[in-house]
Amino acid sequence: MHFRRRIPSLTALVTLEAVLRKKSFTTAATELGVTQAAVSRQIALLEEEFGQPLFVRKHRAIEPTTACINLGATLAKSFADIAESVEAIQSHSQDVLTIGATVAFSSFWLLPRLAEFRRANPGILVRVISQDSPIALDDGEVDVAIRYGVPPFSDATVIASRGDVICPVCSPDYLRRRGDGPLGSVDEFIETDVLDRSWYSWAQWFSLTGAKLEVKPSLRFNHYTETIAAARAGQGIALGWRMLVGTFLEDGTLVRIGGGELAAEDRYNVIVPVKAKRNNARDLAAAWLTASLHG
Repeated sequence: MHFRRRIPSLTALVTLEAVLRKKSFTTAATELGVTQAAVSRQIALLEEEFGQPLFVRKHRAIEPTTACINLGATLAKSFADIAESVEAIQSHSQDVLTIGATVAFSSFWLLPRLAEFRRANPGILVRVISQDSPIALDDGEVDVAIRYGVPPFSDATVIASRGDVICPVCSPDYLRRRGDGPLGSVDEFIETDVLDRSWYSWAQWFSLTGAKLEVKPSLRFNHYTETIAAARAGQGIALGWRMLVGTFLEDGTLVRIGGGELAAEDRYNVIVPVKAKRNNARDLAAAWLTASLHG
């Protein structure tokens, strides 16, 4: 179909859409960066081609005809579709990377380091999916993830892994208030109270470290991020996973207390989906995560 023979000037159609949307020749001219006379000329060309007026000129306003309104609706939808298609092409011209991790790992470890990766790879669009429930890899949504557990995994290839150690932590203010000495029943303990027992409870901690102490946590949260926020606020003692709270130990908002330390059974694993096709963005991210994990 030789549609170009049936369609008026695209410049004139763009001008018409702008006039209808702005309800003014003058305002449309400003948006298009042309003079009002140029807008009037384009509309006149269309009216000449159609053989009928598109607007009823009034003293200080213009009123589109029914035919003009119908054409304008078609133009608005068509231009929106074109813009959407162009945007899709432009986005696909860049690498898009999706990283998956738990909420705590994303908040405490990944996000503080992500700026480094983005500076080194400005052409990669980064999307982070944070959730504590298992991240599915089979649907192709996630390119690379950090999964806590013991490999192998049926749906993923492990690129790198690292263990962690757990130790009691609190704020400097809490430590000053309580003074030095071993942990005891008078301390205020903060618990991460979740069904997933990869987060150790205080009962597990004392049992595995051989301490004979029974405590009843005075504060409980269902997210580890809140547990650590409470500890930093001086509300008690939390179990600090060194990989996650390392930045807070370094900046002094958390300090170790009690002297005990426990090696966690599971590991942080950098993984990629088994069925995923290799791409440059994923390979760069996997290499960066591996280096950062062991850095």
